[in-house]
Amino acid sequence: MSCSLTALVENTPSEHLALGVEHGLSLFVETPQTAFIFDCGSTGLAWRNAVLLNVKLRRARFAAVSHAHYDHAGGFPALLRHVSAAMRRGERSNLETLYTGPGFWEEKFAYTAEGDKYTYLGAGFGKDDLDAWGVRHEICDGLLKLDDYAWLVGNFERRFGFETIPARFVRGANKEPDDFGDEICLALREGDGVAVITGCAHPGILNIVTSVHERLGLPVTSVVGGTHLKEADEVRIDRTLTDLRDMGMRRMALCHCSGSAVRERLRECGAAGCLLSTGDRLEFN
Repeated sequence: MSCSLTALVENTPSEHLALGVEHGLSLFVETPQTAFIFDCGSTGLAWRNAVLLNVKLRRARFAAVSHAHYDHAGGFPALLRHVSAAMRRGERSNLETLYTGPGFWEEKFAYTAEGDKYTYLGAGFGKDDLDAWGVRHEICDGLLKLDDYAWLVGNFERRFGFETIPARFVRGANKEPDDFGDEICLALREGDGVAVITGCAHPGILNIVTSVHERLGLPVTSVVGGTHLKEADEVRIDRTLTDLRDMGMRRMALCHCSGSAVRERLRECGAAGCLLSTGDRLEFN
């Protein structure tokens, strides 16, 4: 039996042209034991797409959010409304828990030097909202086993010094540089190894892959999701893709914040590369 994921929303369209797209990411994940949601998109568009994709969200046992930016967390309140509406129709739902990394409730901003201004980039809800909704909050601070096929991983070791974070990302009341200590990823069983699924990989995709490998003691065979290389120069992009290939990646299905230059280079890096778009499904055998 294998694991799979369906992209409920992403920045780009697939062949299913009735689906809506937005700047954001949401994935419906199924293992042989559990169904759950990884990231929630920006607005709730993901849940409307789920209906068109015949994805039964009521089967989701929980949601996990990779980090507190709006384009990954903002759709969570709409998910609860969607599930509540289904329950009023007599459908059962098990969605009672939200998994995040530590420090998830610290506010996020983007700083623009021109005009000395800040733009709010946060989740759009807080811990008090979660308590009012009756949703349990669980924190992954290292390694958290979800079932026999899936793990959340966070608190990544920062070993690749060139994997820097743009200075415009700041956090908290004092607007400190954001190190994205709240970011987590998902690891899914894939054959004799694991696939790493990321939201944005702000701490660096190589830092993340290396940490997953060391924590689980398994080879990383696929990388799926955002890599936040859209702001990287050619040198960083080339080194990142080369190092991933040399680590033994069988598949790189990159999307969201990875950038057009990365998608073009995937064809040349020697691994099976593709763009993951809204409505696409991947299986991990």
